[in-house]
Amino acid sequence: MKLALYLPNFRDHVTLQELEDLTVLAEDLDFDSVWTLDRIVVPETSDRAELQYPFGMMTDLPNSVPVISRGKWFQGMTLIPWLAAKTQKVRIGMSIIDTPYRSPGVLAAELATQDHLSNGRLNVGVGAGWMPEEFAAASVPHLFPRRHGHVRETIEIMQGIWSNELFEYHGEFADFPLSGFGHKPIQKPGPPIYFSGLKDPKRSAKRIAKYGLQGWIGIQDSPEDIKRWKGEMKRELDELGRDFPEGFDMCSMIWFVITDEPVDQSPAGKATNLLAGTAQQIEDRLKSYKEAGLTMPLLWPPFRDVPTSKTMDDLKRLTEEIMPKVNAS
Repeated sequence: MKLALYLPNFRDHVTLQELEDLTVLAEDLDFDSVWTLDRIVVPETSDRAELQYPFGMMTDLPNSVPVISRGKWFQGMTLIPWLAAKTQKVRIGMSIIDTPYRSPGVLAAELATQDHLSNGRLNVGVGAGWMPEEFAAASVPHLFPRRHGHVRETIEIMQGIWSNELFEYHGEFADFPLSGFGHKPIQKPGPPIYFSGLKDPKRSAKRIAKYGLQGWIGIQDSPEDIKRWKGEMKRELDELGRDFPEGFDMCSMIWFVITDEPVDQSPAGKATNLLAGTAQQIEDRLKSYKEAGLTMPLLWPPFRDVPTSKTMDDLKRLTEEIMPKVNAS
């Protein structure tokens, strides 16, 4: 099982020094990758739990995001080249890029440059977004009903631009003539693409088969969720006459903190304390994840009340005390 760190660039208050310290530590601990979070705005209505949809459109969570609208946080995309300059070997990405907020051709070209800035260490996570209020802030409210189609076209445009000296595209969301876009990525045929799918395993499987995606990323998935998603995607891929690409990653962004006392881990949907608990609880849960087919948890520090120094201590304990037992199981 590989480990990834989901940086807390989105919280009530975070500093660049904290993000740098966590990233450097993740590299020192031989983490596979470090990921930032994509958030354009926090609507003031979120503070009153009055968003149109619950967080991530997950029905067992409130109609709000866990960060106040007046919070002091950083944009995930802008951090990527900065983090690349601070590191040498850890892979870097954003989980996930909400493609409707970006022009597909511009995004593809900018990601190619980021791959050079990181010396071929870029991961690309893509998804559709879920918050109508954020679509409005990004000046694309009209794309919300067609956001899944936008993801599809963005993947096609990224792969086309990355793989061809000149490329043209004529679709619903982008229409441009045969053009050059500058440097191609260092990674061939391009950076690995991860897809965030929270609702429809069939849609995820079709995209994996059609575009050769490298991984699937969920949010707060239990071992049972991982087993179900992987099984359903495998059945869909079998029907398409395909299989998971070699080295395919099953991932989930999961809240993580080690406690002194046992934590109630009773099932509570997406609000379950999946990786919050004592070292023994976390060891047991990770063993269950490994058996279920999770290949890389994205460890997500709590949004508040846990200082960065505590998270750094927890990451050290995880790699030194817990993971050897998990990997030996």
